[in-house]
Amino acid sequence: MLAAERHRKIIEKLEQLGAVKVSELSEQFGVTEKTVREDLEKLEEKGLLKRTHGGAVVEQEGEDSLYPLQFPNSKHQQEKSAIAALALSCIEENDIIALDAGSTTLEMAKKLPNMPVTVLTNDLLIIRELTLKEQVRLVIPGGYRHNNLLIGAESQEWIKRLNVHKLFLSTTGIHLEYGLTIFTEELSKLKKLYMDNAKTVYCLADHSKFDKGALITFAGLGEIDCIITDEGISPEVAAKYEALPIQMMKAQLPESGKRAKGRT
Repeated sequence: MLAAERHRKIIEKLEQLGAVKVSELSEQFGVTEKTVREDLEKLEEKGLLKRTHGGAVVEQEGEDSLYPLQFPNSKHQQEKSAIAALALSCIEENDIIALDAGSTTLEMAKKLPNMPVTVLTNDLLIIRELTLKEQVRLVIPGGYRHNNLLIGAESQEWIKRLNVHKLFLSTTGIHLEYGLTIFTEELSKLKKLYMDNAKTVYCLADHSKFDKGALITFAGLGEIDCIITDEGISPEVAAKYEALPIQMMKAQLPESGKRAKGRT
């Protein structure tokens, strides 16, 4: 198991239990206790935990802690995981990418290899994932915390000066008439800003989001270059969007996921 993967699992266990033991982690990962202690030391240097005798605990608790963040929508998790894996195939070394806030882009961050890429994001959950990957150059706009996000007018002005090769965009709904929609006006401004500064825009949307419209349209379908969805989309719905001058990619689901979907 790679160090980055061990680090992610240590943080996940800390979130669940509040504390971890070196001996238990050593057995779980199949590595020496010395390796685990080195992992904990690196994570402590990043402010993600506090080492104790024989283990580690959460660095801080309460409102300012990194851990009590609200987690995004977990519905259609297999589909989102498959979409994230397919989206990662579009990334090359030394790319400059932007990851919009969302549950599928969070999956991308989790699956992103420890490789030389630059990632722009304002999502605190994504930031937490990527701090464990030393080769990833993480670019974080300033602002104030709003749920899981960093937002603010000053950070938006700063983003305007950046050159982004590829944007991976999330949406609440995708519709032929209404375009890409969400419920929050403040987030729509940031999404538009990301799009204005990206050469290629990928929209990540699982099959449940098609032909759906939320309160606010933040982009028309003509403003995106590619839709990445999953093979759970019906042929009839897919045909409508495939008729547009937009590339459409469909992620394959694991066989277990297909069988489960067939029973529902």
